[in-house]
Amino acid sequence: MNRIDTDVALELASHEGLVRQAYRDSQGVWTWSIGVTSVSGHDVTRYIGRPQPLEHCLAVYAWLLERRYAPALRDAFRGRVLTQAQFAAALSFHYNTGAIARAAWVRLWRAGDTAGARRAFMEWNRPAALLPRRRQECALFFDAAWSHDGGVTEFTRLTAGAMPEPSSARRLDIRAEMAEALRAGMGAPVTPPSATHARPDPPAGTTLAATPPRPATMPAAALAGGLFPIR
Repeated sequence: MNRIDTDVALELASHEGLVRQAYRDSQGVWTWSIGVTSVSGHDVTRYIGRPQPLEHCLAVYAWLLERRYAPALRDAFRGRVLTQAQFAAALSFHYNTGAIARAAWVRLWRAGDTAGARRAFMEWNRPAALLPRRRQECALFFDAAWSHDGGVTEFTRLTAGAMPEPSSARRLDIRAEMAEALRAGMGAPVTPPSATHARPDPPAGTTLAATPPRPATMPAAALAGGLFPIR
């Protein structure tokens, strides 16, 4: 069974970007950390105006990947063996679309139609700004071509409208911190560092819905170079 390892977590994070406090995405949805919204079950509104340590941002992200998103992949590919590259690509696709259970490319791949699966994978290309991400995911799944460099783009300030300030973008190497977040264990409670925000659920304040919806996108204003995720 494939597990979330450092390469898997970093590959997905490289498409998303990082903001340590809650911000509004391009559709006004409160979002935090690496594309996490409250619809994941983890209440991100607690982080409005309250930037969190990188360790906490990554701990919640890693926990949600393993507990909320990876199970759907294992169901969709049950009975088939995935490489870690294929697992990472499919997880990134599902985190972005929430559609792994109904995507035609999965059925085609399972049926042995690799060429058809590749074409169907690239049909998930709307809006147009999503295309670079989808190309990289497709290359990873079908050609084992990893794209991450161990880093993520972090936005350290927000605009007056609570959207990431493009001029605050910086590249941050998070390999060591991501590895530590994964080593810490997916099943352990993840508690915000501020006692005023702490809730005793793992992660704190997380209510597990039956099916996690799609994460939010980075705001359009933050799409420097068009490298960040859309839905």
